[in-house]
Amino acid sequence: MADAESRPTRPSGVIATKSKAATVAAAAADICDQLPGDGLAMVLIFLSPHYDPHDFIAAITARLPGIPVYGCTTAGELSPDGWEDNSVVALAFAADDFTVVTQPIFGLSGFRVDEGRRLGNELRQELLRHGGVDEGVFGLVLIDGMCQREEAIMSAIHASLDNIPLVGGSAGDGLRFERTWVFHDGKAHTDAALLILIRTSLPFRPFKCDNFEPTATKMVVTEADLEQRIVKQLNAEPAAEEYCRAVGIADSELDPFLFAAHPVLVRVGGSYFARSIQRVSPDGSLRFFCAIDEGMVLTAARSRNSVAAAREMLAEVRDDLGEVSIFIGFECILRRLDAEQHQFAREMSELYRDNRIVGFHTYGEQYGSMHVNQTLTGVAIGKRQGSPR
Repeated sequence: MADAESRPTRPSGVIATKSKAATVAAAAADICDQLPGDGLAMVLIFLSPHYDPHDFIAAITARLPGIPVYGCTTAGELSPDGWEDNSVVALAFAADDFTVVTQPIFGLSGFRVDEGRRLGNELRQELLRHGGVDEGVFGLVLIDGMCQREEAIMSAIHASLDNIPLVGGSAGDGLRFERTWVFHDGKAHTDAALLILIRTSLPFRPFKCDNFEPTATKMVVTEADLEQRIVKQLNAEPAAEEYCRAVGIADSELDPFLFAAHPVLVRVGGSYFARSIQRVSPDGSLRFFCAIDEGMVLTAARSRNSVAAAREMLAEVRDDLGEVSIFIGFECILRRLDAEQHQFAREMSELYRDNRIVGFHTYGEQYGSMHVNQTLTGVAIGKRQGSPR
């Protein structure tokens, strides 16, 4: 825990902290003791369901008067020390480097596309009033991970923001898949999303990383419950049986670890995106994390080395951006499960620690207008030219 007298008074860039204190009160105090007393544009909180979300957001908001606090619950945390569980991670954005405007979206179960476009446009206009141009702007989106409306929300918001890049994640609930929470105005909200637009003079670049390649094996969704994201039949056969045949496994093996190792892909605009399965139902149907549709063609995926793919992405970003101060990351929980199952979780965690990839494990990732699975998305923040290393 940092001495309050040693806090920096004029912060710069993004400050990343974490706490594993046992109680809400202790964790909120620990986080705040590591942050500067003022000069912050906002604080983002990524909170394990180990803590009560209502009590935590109330406690930390009370300790940070005048500083906007946002965030969500997680399925695991990407901390400054690598992958964590049962922790809270905080990202504090310095007011000297960032201008922030936000818009909550409540009642996602009744979400209308025209309303999403209106809210996105209004927020963009508010940011323009703070600075005048769209240059140097990116957006973060945090969404209730159980809402099953991510595709409609992202499509509507993206359409209203012109060329402003968007990244984000769907809030998590460990591996319980019961209820997730988004934080705004000192309260925890379910059935809600948060759009945050950020202008910065620092260099930045959105990124996306996965480790799957398409094979020649195809499956067509021939019967589905679209609202519930449930596939009942693939290729006119029971969904679980046909999926197992296509990826070459026994149906007795179906569990979250196997789904993590064998996602399916959809092709959109010439690129492939992962569509991951959440669970198998007793009737042999498959519930997905992302929207599905009858007639959708699913491609069985081939896995490549996750660590190598992440290293390639990090090198590409640095080649483009120069020195990076932090990677703000939103990573599918299935990537972590796959790493744990195949015993390279420690190597991935150390890679994230060494490269300052900080954020949370999600129930889905946002990138541009897309809601995807089994992916690491985010934004890399560079350093100001001439700043000390």
